[in-house]
Formats: sequence, structure tokens, C-alpha cells
Amino acid sequence: MKRIIITLAAVTLAAGSAVAETLPGDVVFEEGAVSQSLTGVAGDAGNGRTIFANRKKGNCLACHTNADLSEQAFHGEVGPPLDDVASRYNEAELRGLLANSKNTFEGTIMPAFYRVDGYTRNLEKFEGKTILSAQEVEDVLAYLQTLKE
Repeated sequence: MKRIIITLAAVTLAAGSAVAETLPGDVVFEEGAVSQSLTGVAGDAGNGRTIFANRKKGNCLACHTNADLSEQAFHGEVGPPLDDVASRYNEAELRGLLANSKNTFEGTIMPAFYRVDGYTRNLEKFEGKTILSAQEVEDVLAYLQTLKE
């Protein structure tokens, strides 16, 4: 019984010390970059790779080529190749591009993955929702940081 109580106390303390997720409207951009993690939790590069390749989630391959995902068909050529992207942009810049690339590249067609307003949604079920969650942004960021020669 004591072991269960101690374990519950440890879980409660751990949960209480967790950093709250940054809401889309509270993200602080500095010249397009976002230096603060959106979750306070490190991203999972493996999950980020999955999201990057997922045609119904990140759908990054619709516009970008990426040699690391050569097993995937139909890489787009609208956006720049993402091979070695972590050599061109630092962590804060990449996070900013994922959250809302329009703060860096005016007029870009790249979607703002962590924004809830300022654009038209074709389906009502997507109103007020981000494309990616804060943790998914951090996961894709962790994956992009592996793309370095």
C-alpha cells in the first residue's frame, strides 16, 4: 500500500511540474523564429518523420523533396529540397517555419501548421483547429534537425 501511495505522489509531482503547452495565439515570433519550445518536451524525430511523410497530416512531401524519404513516391518540387535543411536553419528558425512560415516568407503557399485563424477552412470540422498539435510540431522539428550533412 505504501508503494502505491509513493508512486501516486511521484506521478502527481511529475505532472504538476510539466510545462504547459503554448497555445497558437501565444507563440512568440522574433523575426520569424520561435525560440521557445511549444511543449517543453523534446520532440520525437521518429514520429516527426512519420508525420512529415503522412499525406493526411504534415504532407510535407507534397511540396518538398527529401532524400531521407526516398522510399516514398511523388515528392513535390514547389518548395525547396529539405536535404540538409538543418544546416541552413537553426532550431528556432525551423520551429517558426513550421508554426507559421508566412512570418518569414511573405506570400508563401506553405501552410501555417500551428495557427487557428486568419485563413478559410473548407470544412467546418477544421474551424479553430491547428493542422499539427504543438507536440507534432516539436516532433517534425526534431526530425528536420536530423537532416544535416
